[in-house]
Amino acid sequence: MFRNLTPVVKNLLLINIAMFVVANYFMPQLESIFALYFIQSKRFLPTQFVTYMFMHANFWHLFSNMFGLFVFGPLLEQYLGPKKILILWMVCGVGSGLLYSGYNAYKINQLDNTIATFYDNPSPEKFNNFVSKNRHMFKPGVFDFVDEYSKNPESAELIQRAKENFMGIRNLQINIPMVGASGALFGILIAFAMFFPNTELLLLFPPMPVKAKYLILFYGLYTIYNVVINNPTDNVAHFAHLSGLIIGAGLVYYWKKSRKDFY
Repeated sequence: MFRNLTPVVKNLLLINIAMFVVANYFMPQLESIFALYFIQSKRFLPTQFVTYMFMHANFWHLFSNMFGLFVFGPLLEQYLGPKKILILWMVCGVGSGLLYSGYNAYKINQLDNTIATFYDNPSPEKFNNFVSKNRHMFKPGVFDFVDEYSKNPESAELIQRAKENFMGIRNLQINIPMVGASGALFGILIAFAMFFPNTELLLLFPPMPVKAKYLILFYGLYTIYNVVINNPTDNVAHFAHLSGLIIGAGLVYYWKKSRKDFY
């Protein structure tokens, strides 16, 4: 099975696994350097648009991405060649990071508007509404503060504490890093589905064959669903997955079109 590994796929697997071992067991400080932080974070570095792809949150995160590369990558590399599959991986990975950062900027801008509205006219109702929507980011003690603030809406001290809570959540948001090769992997998946749409794959759960185009379609729809519902407690960067699909599809379409024009 491992004899069928192609050079680029093998090297990507080795680099990702090596980075995971080093970052988790020898140099944990690498995460703060290599993970992708929001552009307003003090930890942000432009190089993170590349390096974040080689960091993973835990073993299962690494395993799922590398298993996908292991399954779909070799045949794709044999078909496209080592240069193009590396371009596909890197362009989808970097592009996903860029688009996700843009998406993050949109969400931070919404948060800034909420904060500005409260600053202009502070009220317990506005603060309570904010806490309700972002309760997963607050400590349980915040609800005692909500009750106290509701009873004393004119208190300058409580208003100041509410403002500090707003800014604390904003600081948390801009310092949540993104890691993982999922954006790059989703580019591989959509490319496989576009080049080999009718290839049958055997699922493990349930154990049944399914064509590549239907499997990737399911992944795509599931990703879009998660982006739309935007579950605040979900720590998976679904928008980055969707970005990888879109960028990968665009790149494959361009290659297919160029090949037709050439011949």
